[in-house]
Amino acid sequence: MNRHTQSRLLQYAGIFLFMQAVILTLSPAVRERTWDVDYRLLHWGGFIIWVGLVMLAHRAIIKYAPEADPYIFPAAALLSGWGLLTIWRLDETFGLRQLTWVSISIFVFIIALRIFTNLTFLRKYKYVFLSGGLIITALTLIFGTNPMGFGPRLWLGFYGVYLQPSEPLKILLVIYLSAYLADRASIQLFSFPLLVPTLLVTGMALLLLLVQRDLGTASIFILIFTIFIYIATGKRRILIGSIVSLALTLLIGYFLIDIIRIRVIGWLDPWNDPTGDSYQIIQSLLAVANGGTIGRGLGIGSPLLVPVSISDFIYSAIAEETGLIGTLGLIAIIWLILARGIIIALRAPDRFRRYLAAGVVAYLGIQSLLIMGGNIRLLPLTGVTLPFVSYGGSSLLTSFIALFLLMKISNTEDEEPAVLENPQPYNLLAGTLALGLAACALVTAYWAIARGPDLLTRTDNPRRAIADRYVPRGEIVDKNNQPINITERQANIFVRKYIYTDLAPITGYTHPVYGQAGLEASLDEYLRGLQGNPSSLILWDQLLYGTPPSGLDVRLSIDLTLQSKADQLLGARRGAIILMNAETGEILVMASHPTYNPNQLTEEGQTLSQNPNAPLLNRATQGLYPIGNVMYPLVQAKFGETQPTDVGLQTFFESLGLYQAPQINMPVTFDQTNNTQVEKLRASPLQIVLGASALSHDGILPAPRIATAVNTLEQGWVVFPALSQPAQVIQAEKSNEAVLSFVKNANPYWSHVSQASLDDTIVTWLIAGTLPDWQGVPLALVIVLEENNIPLAEFIGNNLMSQ
Repeated sequence: MNRHTQSRLLQYAGIFLFMQAVILTLSPAVRERTWDVDYRLLHWGGFIIWVGLVMLAHRAIIKYAPEADPYIFPAAALLSGWGLLTIWRLDETFGLRQLTWVSISIFVFIIALRIFTNLTFLRKYKYVFLSGGLIITALTLIFGTNPMGFGPRLWLGFYGVYLQPSEPLKILLVIYLSAYLADRASIQLFSFPLLVPTLLVTGMALLLLLVQRDLGTASIFILIFTIFIYIATGKRRILIGSIVSLALTLLIGYFLIDIIRIRVIGWLDPWNDPTGDSYQIIQSLLAVANGGTIGRGLGIGSPLLVPVSISDFIYSAIAEETGLIGTLGLIAIIWLILARGIIIALRAPDRFRRYLAAGVVAYLGIQSLLIMGGNIRLLPLTGVTLPFVSYGGSSLLTSFIALFLLMKISNTEDEEPAVLENPQPYNLLAGTLALGLAACALVTAYWAIARGPDLLTRTDNPRRAIADRYVPRGEIVDKNNQPINITERQANIFVRKYIYTDLAPITGYTHPVYGQAGLEASLDEYLRGLQGNPSSLILWDQLLYGTPPSGLDVRLSIDLTLQSKADQLLGARRGAIILMNAETGEILVMASHPTYNPNQLTEEGQTLSQNPNAPLLNRATQGLYPIGNVMYPLVQAKFGETQPTDVGLQTFFESLGLYQAPQINMPVTFDQTNNTQVEKLRASPLQIVLGASALSHDGILPAPRIATAVNTLEQGWVVFPALSQPAQVIQAEKSNEAVLSFVKNANPYWSHVSQASLDDTIVTWLIAGTLPDWQGVPLALVIVLEENNIPLAEFIGNNLMSQ
C-alpha cells in the first residue's frame, strides 16, 4: 500500500514540475508576446535528471524501507524540484550547481538507506558526531570564508566547493540531544545531567552569535534545545525560559553586532530606509505584493530585484511568480512533512527514535518559519535557508539527511510504538508549528491582497516600469488627437516618448527609477489598461501574461496650438498660465515654467530634483502664491460698493474654492493654513482661474477638467465625467455688470493686473476673460509671474486674449 501511495504522489509531483518546466520554457514568448524569441531549454536537463534521481530513490525506499511513511519523500522531492526550477529560472549557473547538490543529496539519501539498517550507531557515537561537527564549525573561525567575498565567514572552501558547517551541526545537535536524553529515563529540570547540554548549546549559540554573527543558527540552536528539554521534562516553564533566552540573544546582538542591529531596525521600521539597509525586505514585500493572488507567472515576474533571491529570499521569489495560491501550496507541502513527522514520532518504538523524529520536525519547522517569516516581515531576517528549496549544498544535504532519519524511523514493520506517558509536548509542538505556518499564510495574504495595490504604487517599485517594457502604454493626446506622450517599440521593448516636452510639469513622466508624476501618475490606471478595459480581458492577460492588457489612449482638453503660443510667450520666466473654457471648465492651456525634457530624465533626474528653480513642480496646480487683490473683480461683482466683513469675505472665498483642493484628475494642492486674512492667503493659479471663469460665464464657478475622454475597445471614445458640479457663486446680472468696469483700451476682454508679496515672495497676477456679449467660447485666463513685471503679464495676456 505504501509503495502505491508513494508512487502516485511522485507522479503528481512530476506532473506539476513538468508543467512548471513547460511554462518556464514558453515564458520568453509570453513576456514578449511573440514566438520569435530565445526559449529557455537548459532546465529540461535538470528536470530529467531530477526525475531519474527520484525514481532511483523511490526504488531504494521500496527495497530498503518498504514500510516507511509514503508521504514525506514525495513532498520533499517536490520541494527540491520546485526549488531547482526556481533557482534555474533566477540564475542558470546556480541552477546547474543546485542540480549537482540535488544529485549528491539524493545519492547520499539512497546510500544511507542501503547501508544503515538501523540508527543505533547514532545513539552509540553521539559524542563523536557532535564533537566532529563542533571541530569543523570551529575551523571557520580560522579558515572561514564567504562565497560572495564579503559578509560573515561561515563557510569552508576547497577549490570552489563550499561547506557551511553550521548546517549539518543542527542535525548533529538533534542526534546528540535525542541520544543523551533518551539514555536518561527520568530527568529533572535543574539536574546536573541537564546542565551539561544546556551549557553546550548556550556556548555554541553565543559563539555563533558573537564570532560569526549568525543570528539564524543561534536562534535555531536555542529553540531546538528548548523543545527537547520540554519534551523530556514536560515542564512549560522551559518555554518561558526559551523566550527570555531568545530575547536576550536578540538584545545582545542588537547592541554588539551591526548586522543584527540593522536587521532588527529593518524589521521594526523598514519604510524609514527603503533604499538602504531595508532595501532587501522592502523589495521582498513588493515581490509578494506584485504576485497578488495568482502570481505573475513563472519566468515573467521580476524576483531578481530582491537581493539573494536564490537563497534567503526564495520564498518571496516564489510568491511573486506563483502568487498567494503558490505560497499556500508551498506551506501546505511543508506542513505535510511536519505533520507526518509528528505522527512518526508518536509511533516510534523507543524514546531515542521518538526524540529524534520530534527533533527533526522541530529543525525543519523552525528553519522554515524563520525564512518565510523573515521574507514577509513577520520575523526579523535571519539569513537561514528554506529546507529542500533554497540554494545551498550544505542546507540541501542536511535536509535530505533529516529526511533519511524520518524515513528510517517510520520503517517499523513489526515494532509496536513505545509507551507515551505525556503526549502534550508533541501536541504543543505540532500546534505551534501549525500556527506559525498559518501566520505565514495570513501575513502573505495581507501583503499580497490587502496592502498589495498600495505597495505597487510606491516610487521605489521598479516592477511597474519593467512591465511597461512589454505592454504598450496608452498615449496622451490633445483635444485634436495630436500626440503629447506616446509609446514606441524599440528592440522588442516599449519605450515612453515625450513629444511635446514643454508640457512635462503637467503631463509628468513614468520612469523606472523616478517613478511617476503628473498626469502620467493620476491617469495611470487607464494608461496601463487596468481601467477602461473589460474585466474579462484584464483577467485573461493577468492569467496568460502576468501583465495588464494594452493601455488606453487618453484625450486632454489641451489645445497644442494655443499651448505652444503660451509656452513661447512665457519663455524662460518662472510662472504659470492657464486658459480655461469658462463654461465647461476645460483647460485649453496650462503652462508651467521652467520646464524640462522627460526624455532625458535618466541623465538629468538627480540634477532636476535639486534645481532651485523647481522645474519638476507644476506651478499651475501645485504652486501656492499670495493672492493680494487679484480677486478684486470678483469681490466687486459680489459685494458692489459695500465693504465686506472679514467673515463675509472668507465665506465668499470658501465658495470660490480657495480653501479646498480643486476636484480634478491631476495632482493639486491648496493652502491648508486656513488664513482668514486676505494678505496672507495663498492660492494656486488653478483656483484663481476658476474664480475668473465665473466672471466670464454668468457668475457660475465651473467644474475643472483636463482629461476629457478615454478611447476604449468596446465603445470608442468615452467622456470622463467632471469630478464636481458647477456652482452659482455670483448673481449673473451683477457678474456681467461688474466685468465691464475692467475693460481697458477698448479690448474685447476684461482684465485685472495686480501684485502680491508675502515673506519675500513677489508675484505679478493677471486675470482676464471674455465679455458677456462674446459670441464664441467663453474664456478665462490667469497668468502668474514670479517677479515684479506688470508689462510682461499684460503683454502675454493681450496676445492670448486677442486671438
